Amino acid sequence: MYFRILHDEASGELTYLLADPDAREAVLVDPRGRDLPVLGALLAERELRLRWVLRTHQHDHLQVREPAQLARLGAPLVQGAAGETLRMARDGDLLPFGHELLRVLATPGHTAGCLSFAWRDRLFCGGLLAVDACPHQPIPAQPEALWDSVTQRVFTLPDETLLFAGHGRRARAVSTVLEQRRWHPFFAGLSRDEFLARVAALPLAPHHAALNALA
Repeated sequence: MYFRILHDEASGELTYLLADPDAREAVLVDPRGRDLPVLGALLAERELRLRWVLRTHQHDHLQVREPAQLARLGAPLVQGAAGETLRMARDGDLLPFGHELLRVLATPGHTAGCLSFAWRDRLFCGGLLAVDACPHQPIPAQPEALWDSVTQRVFTLPDETLLFAGHGRRARAVSTVLEQRRWHPFFAGLSRDEFLARVAALPLAPHHAALNALA
């Protein structure tokens, strides 16, 4: 297998490229529209056909621009919410590429339609564990659902499962279920009510506070 990580130093956002080199089929997880030239070059370098473009989550203020740009990659765009040129995935869906399979897990909370994608011993979980670290979503959209997704879906996976984030803080891209279950600052050792209280105390980013004031 071929596996690449692309990390944006400024925003901390991460994109993943998975490929079956024998079948010459690839998948992109959380690509960004502004990276199309780089992504196209990576695919062309190894003569890979892009089978799927997978988005673990989407933000309302980017929802129009990003899908239109990503559609230029020429592969089905899969996410947890329906839209024009978008394929909505559901919990348990299987997405084949080459001789490999990705399994879809519904993990709402960071945003309402969050998905995670399981492949071999890895889970690509986007912003699920970035409780206060996402530049576009400073607080979870659905804190109650986030608690359930993390504690009941992610933390019940085998300890050695590798968790690949959508946002890297201090250049950290990968951890394990065991590590996050024991030491995550918002989940380890907290009750559901304690978690919700900590999230409720998080400050809003200025533009989100302004939107709430207008609501």
